[in-house]
Amino acid sequence: MQPHSKQPSQKVFSGEPKARKFLIPRFQRQSFFIQFMLMTFLGWVVGGIASIAIEKTIVEMLPRAVLQEKIWYTLAKYFSNTVFALIFAADQALVLRRYLSGWLWMFATSLGWLVANGVSAQWINYIASIASLNQISVEQKVIFGFLSTIAYILSGIWLGFFQWLVLRRYTTHAWWWNFLPSISFLFISILVWLLSLVQEFIPEVNRVPVVYLCEQGLTPVVLGVIPAISLCTLKTNLRYITGTSTSSDRSPAP
Repeated sequence: MQPHSKQPSQKVFSGEPKARKFLIPRFQRQSFFIQFMLMTFLGWVVGGIASIAIEKTIVEMLPRAVLQEKIWYTLAKYFSNTVFALIFAADQALVLRRYLSGWLWMFATSLGWLVANGVSAQWINYIASIASLNQISVEQKVIFGFLSTIAYILSGIWLGFFQWLVLRRYTTHAWWWNFLPSISFLFISILVWLLSLVQEFIPEVNRVPVVYLCEQGLTPVVLGVIPAISLCTLKTNLRYITGTSTSSDRSPAP
């Protein structure tokens, strides 16, 4: 009688790596959130300093007679805004390149930011020009200020649209991202409004720089926190990741 021998259990591998369900895996979300928020803040600060320095340099280099022509000052403004957008988008792309194309995200974010900024600036200037034509009451000032805020918030749709064009390749059901930057802009507007209510408690000598620094600090925090949380909820587009169709689309082997 032969002794009983146990056969070692064998694991069956499908030969394909297991695709992750979410764009940002659960075990990476905490580190991703911190990195994305910090890089967004860094991009905002560095981009802002660089754009201001470039615009100031261009203005100082150009002759005064040239600057009197509005088109040259406008071009200098657009160039400095482009530098800011590229730095801001590149810092976010450094974190996102592990999960999607960093180059596409940088291009989409910078382009979307420029379009959104340009559209909101045009609408705000148009509203301001209407308000300056006649003497307006306090109530009308409030209405025009509200309309300018709405124009700023709605301009975020352009940024969301360009970013969605990238995200739709890597994720599913991400249509709502078109409106996400507008939600971020809404929160920024609310925080700025709340800050205006408490600025009277700040000494008048330091009021202007303190309010400005608070606004510039809160804005990148919101622009980092809300998208970071939202990115963690996006589900992966398995067809794009695996490069294959689903099992129901496969025809049986002959």
